[in-house]
Amino acid sequence: MKMGRLMTAVFGAIFKVVVAVAAAFIIYRGAGICYDYGYRIFTEPAMSVGEGRTVSVTITKDMSPIEIGELMLNKGLTRDSKLFTLQYLFSEYREDIKPGTYEVSTAMTAEEIMAVMAPVEQSDEETAQ
Repeated sequence: MKMGRLMTAVFGAIFKVVVAVAAAFIIYRGAGICYDYGYRIFTEPAMSVGEGRTVSVTITKDMSPIEIGELMLNKGLTRDSKLFTLQYLFSEYREDIKPGTYEVSTAMTAEEIMAVMAPVEQSDEETAQ
């Protein structure tokens, strides 16, 4: 009877250690993946170097950020539509993107593409100068 309890206690302890090690590994890997993805939000390079190729994209008034990300992926302007969506949501241009057709390049970063899609409107004072 004592041997059965001892074996149960030993296997219970081994099981707890295995679960703790597995949980630590999962947390470690998850943190690494999250860090890498978060880092890419702000540092993702353009799809191509040099001049790239010009692509025409049309943004409509009713497009969601997810749909814009999918469009950018389909046009070859990003490697990851979800990443572009997050870049869009964290960008300073989020509120300024205007519907329209834009000519952008595969050599542009996501921020440069969004800058093109958020044209700066000149105020009356700026046009008078």
